[in-house]
Amino acid sequence: MTQTSIVSLRGANIYQGKSLILSDVNFHVNKAEFVYMIGKTGSGKSSLLKTLYGALYLKEGEGEVAGFDLKQLTWKTIPHLRRNLGIVYQDFRLLSDRNVHDNLEFVLKATGWTDKALMKEKIEHVLSKVGLRSKGYKMPHEMSGGEQQRVDIARALLNNPKLIIADEPTGNLDPDTRDEIMNLLFNICRDYHTAFIMATHDYSIIQNNPARVVRIEHGSVKEISPAGV
Repeated sequence: MTQTSIVSLRGANIYQGKSLILSDVNFHVNKAEFVYMIGKTGSGKSSLLKTLYGALYLKEGEGEVAGFDLKQLTWKTIPHLRRNLGIVYQDFRLLSDRNVHDNLEFVLKATGWTDKALMKEKIEHVLSKVGLRSKGYKMPHEMSGGEQQRVDIARALLNNPKLIIADEPTGNLDPDTRDEIMNLLFNICRDYHTAFIMATHDYSIIQNNPARVVRIEHGSVKEISPAGV
């Protein structure tokens, strides 16, 4: 794994239980690189992403993410890996009984933060980055889908991740909001030098925001150009 690599899989076989989902995966993502991952439902995208953040163990082949050897992960080291990652979900997954500030504070406490002043400063910073500086008091149900997705992105930024995994982050958004979120993601990639892996079914996003593309199909991972989408 080079100094600029955030993700490196070499000859990796990805399993879901005892079922081989993807074979001989060779996949690399560098620092500050934006990569789209496309493929039909059931093709193995989610299994690959879960392997990268330690929800599925890598049984065969070699793999490192953010400096962690995926084959050496244990229940004790997985939390340390995940502190170097951010995950953005399609369905937001915000805690409905807490306001935005408390949603973010919950994550900071869960990942080891204790200083109240530093937590407040960090929350204000990430909310400002996603355009929600004045919305910390709002409850999730009081916000639009686009605003909730911005909170989800702010949450992913809290621990200065080396890699953000975005699983269909625009799937529930209208076209205008989708475009705003994509601009935000690319700005974060540039400003924070954070690598992104974004799974999507929406090929128009790739055409409007070109970047490297990998396709998951027939049990393998293939590099393609945006024009080949």
